[in-house]
Amino acid sequence: MLKEFKEFAMKGNMIDLAIGVIVGGAFGKVVTSIVNDVVMPPIGLLLGRVNFTDLFISLNGKSYDTLAAAKSDGAPTLNIGMFINTLLDFLIVSFVIFLAVKQLNRLRKKQEDKPDPKKETKECPECLSDIPKQAVRCKFCTAYVEPAASMEGPRTMN
Repeated sequence: MLKEFKEFAMKGNMIDLAIGVIVGGAFGKVVTSIVNDVVMPPIGLLLGRVNFTDLFISLNGKSYDTLAAAKSDGAPTLNIGMFINTLLDFLIVSFVIFLAVKQLNRLRKKQEDKPDPKKETKECPECLSDIPKQAVRCKFCTAYVEPAASMEGPRTMN
């Protein structure tokens, strides 16, 4: 059972997934920093020096200057500013993922447009090798094979 688990864990897809999770976590931290440290301060400045992390509604009816003061008093709060920051994080990450998936789909489509070499070949009845459809003799075992039906008239062998 340990051997089977090792084979499962070392498959390429599992390692790719692990790398994706690690990179995704790091990317999430970068996006959070961009939102909290770069995007929100100018927006708060434009809206009259509002600090979004301190934008909250106290549910106990008391007034607090900061969210930290409300939390230290044990007041229940609706953290509107934190929600806006998280929502912006989500939108940025979603947009980047959308762009990445769009590029992957574009690359996949290009690969699908390439002709499949299997469609251009047929199988030799003697040695089961792939040979060109128009071939009358196998290049591996030299057996005679029927040419493709699209050819006009029989070919003669010399």
